[in-house]
Amino acid sequence: MAVAEAAPAPAPAPASPGPAEAIAARSRTAALRRFCRQQPLGAVSLVVILAMMVAGLLSEVVAPYDPLAIDFAGILSPPSWQHWAGTDAFGRDVFSRLIHGSRTALVIGFASSFLGSTIGAVLGAASAYFGGRIDDLIQRLVDILLAFPLIVLALVVVAVLGKGLVLGIDVNLICAIAIPIVPRVARVVRAAALSVRVMPYIDAARAAGYSHVRIVFRHMAPNLVAPYLIMLTAHIAQAILLEASLSFLGLGVAEPTPAWGLMLSGNASDFFREAPWLILFPGLAISLAVFAFNLFGDSLRDWLDPRFKL
Repeated sequence: MAVAEAAPAPAPAPASPGPAEAIAARSRTAALRRFCRQQPLGAVSLVVILAMMVAGLLSEVVAPYDPLAIDFAGILSPPSWQHWAGTDAFGRDVFSRLIHGSRTALVIGFASSFLGSTIGAVLGAASAYFGGRIDDLIQRLVDILLAFPLIVLALVVVAVLGKGLVLGIDVNLICAIAIPIVPRVARVVRAAALSVRVMPYIDAARAAGYSHVRIVFRHMAPNLVAPYLIMLTAHIAQAILLEASLSFLGLGVAEPTPAWGLMLSGNASDFFREAPWLILFPGLAISLAVFAFNLFGDSLRDWLDPRFKL
């Protein structure tokens, strides 16, 4: 008697997002809409930041010309339909260099702010949690770093470290910008962590025998996310401004890399009378980026801090 062959099993249906994922997506969308409705200026600054990110990520597609291409026939051409922001002393398109310079500004600015804010948050949380001599030692170190202005401390660090290129990125420049950010974030996070340290669940975690590392990172850190995000966003603007200042002084990004601060130095200062667009457009780009990040940081603070909602 012939045995009937078993029918092939049906192909599994594509996995559809579960209810938890759908609820999470809807909550994120609702939170974004609520932020845009309550903070209209923050929404506008967020659009500017997203435009900068898109321009930086897709600079090869968005930029009309090669930012490194030299055209001696078009040296110091004024703004026109062919070159929207004119050309520089080497005939390079200024608008294309501005677009590519947004990538440099965002990479160095975000990396510096993330590194400095993260180290400062860890130091601030540890200082508040342990207290005593550890708190005094960390705070005296913070006081020493706060005694120097941002640009002065960054100049000293970058002069000592020099240049250290990794995958085309100056890591020492990122560290030089991150170090002045550390004490400012540590002071703010410590103030927020002092109120968290006396919470009952922290005492319960100590009584349960949890390690200090677990208490700080598992129980205290989630309650410090709001001030950390606010400081991270706000210091991206300062990091971009510091990178532009160091590049202007010749201690940051080197030629021929497109960078806003580098575009303001050198030939721009030599030809500012004959070609004012060499200073105008990079200065506007720096001002717009710093203003957008500062405004977004203020809006994020007002939205996350419950005291501003009363």
